[in-house]
Amino acid sequence: MAPGAISLPPSANGTDGTNGTKEIINGTNLPTKTQNGLPIPAGLDASKLIITKSPSPRAVPDAASAFATEDTICTDHMITCAWDRTRGWSAPELKPFGPFSLMPTASVLHYATECFEGLKVYRGFDGRLRLFRPDCNTRRFLRSAARVSLPAFDPDELEKLLVALVAFDGPKWLPRDEPGAFLYLRPALIGTQSTLGVCTPTKALLFVTLSYMKKMDSPGGLKLCTSPEDTVRAWAGGFGHAKLGANYGPSLVAAQAARDKGYDQILWLYGPEGYCTEAGASNFMVVWTDKESGKTQIVTAPLDDSIILDGITRRSLLQLARDRLGDEVEVVEKKYTMNEVIEAQREGRLRETFAVGTAYFVTPVSVVHHRGIDIHIDIGDGYGGKYALLFTQWLKDIMYGGEDHPWGLVVPEEA
Repeated sequence: MAPGAISLPPSANGTDGTNGTKEIINGTNLPTKTQNGLPIPAGLDASKLIITKSPSPRAVPDAASAFATEDTICTDHMITCAWDRTRGWSAPELKPFGPFSLMPTASVLHYATECFEGLKVYRGFDGRLRLFRPDCNTRRFLRSAARVSLPAFDPDELEKLLVALVAFDGPKWLPRDEPGAFLYLRPALIGTQSTLGVCTPTKALLFVTLSYMKKMDSPGGLKLCTSPEDTVRAWAGGFGHAKLGANYGPSLVAAQAARDKGYDQILWLYGPEGYCTEAGASNFMVVWTDKESGKTQIVTAPLDDSIILDGITRRSLLQLARDRLGDEVEVVEKKYTMNEVIEAQREGRLRETFAVGTAYFVTPVSVVHHRGIDIHIDIGDGYGGKYALLFTQWLKDIMYGGEDHPWGLVVPEEA
C-alpha cells in the first residue's frame, strides 16, 4: 500500500456493481469496464480517498496573527481530485496543503471555466464539529459546474470528502476548548485542459481547502450604495444563479468605488425599474408592512429568472420564517424596486433590511444611498432589528449545537 494510503472496503477494490474492476495506481482510477467496447469513465468516489499526512504540520496561529497578512491562512491539508473525459474521476487525495501546477494554456486561465462553493464548519458549544446543510452546497456546486461545462459528480460523494477533510484537520484547528469558532471550506472546480480554443474542457481539477475567515458582525450595520445606472451585475437568463468567478470579478470595480465613498457594499439593482437583487455577494431582504394588506412581510428577490444566487442562508431563513412565525409574518419572493423601498421608508412601513449569506451571515443594513438620497433604517442597538436578531439566534443555535436540528451535520472526530 502506498505511504499514507487508507484501506478501502471490498467494494472499492473489487467489483462495483457493473461486473468490472478499478485499480488505484498513483492516485488514478483506471476503469476496466467497457460498454460497446469503450471504457466507462469513473465517477467521483470518496471511498477511494488516499491520505498522505503533512510531514511538517504548522502551529495554529491566533486570530490576530491569522488576519495580519493579506494571504489566506489554510489548514495543514487539502483535497484534490483530477478528471478527464476518458477516464473520469481519479481517486481523491487528502494531502499536504500547497501549490499545484497549471499549464499557461489551461482552460480556466483563458475562458473562465471555473466554479466554487463556500461553507463553514463550526465548533459547537457542546464540543462537537458541525457543517451546516452541506448537501445544499454540494448540489448547488453541481448546478454551477453544469452551467460552465465542467464535469458532473455525485454531490453525496463530494459531501463525504468535505467531511473527511474537516474530520482530519478540524480537531487541531478548531480545538474543543474554543467553542464558537469556525473555519471556511472552499471547494472549487477548474478546467485544466491545456488547449487554446473555446471548447468544453476535457480535463478538470476539483480541490477543497479549509481556511480562516474573518467574522463580519461588528455593530453599526452595513452601509450600501445602489449600483451605477450603467453597470449590471447579472441579468435574466445569465449566470447570476451560479457561483462562478465570472460573477464576481466584474463587480469589483463598482464595489471599490462604493468603498471609496464610505460605503461597505453595492446594492445591485436590475433593469430600468431598479429591481433590488443582491447586496454585494449576499442575498438582500426587507421587512415591511404591506401597503394593501397591512401584513408584516419578509420580501426578497425571486429565483425564477436566474439573476440571484440560491443562497443557503437565504433558503434556511425563509424556511424558518415559514415554519416558526406562522401568521405573524408573510414570506414573499417577488420582484420589488428601490422606489418601493424608499416609499415604504417615507411612509413609516419599512421595518428592517439585512444582507444574508455565508460571509455576512445575517447583517442588518443601516443606510442605503440611492441617487443622492440616503435611506436610513433603524437597527436598534446596532446589531439588528427584531427579525434579524431572531434569525441570527435560530441559525446560530443550529450551527453551534444549541438546538438538535437535521441541518446541523455532526462531523465525527477521534476522541
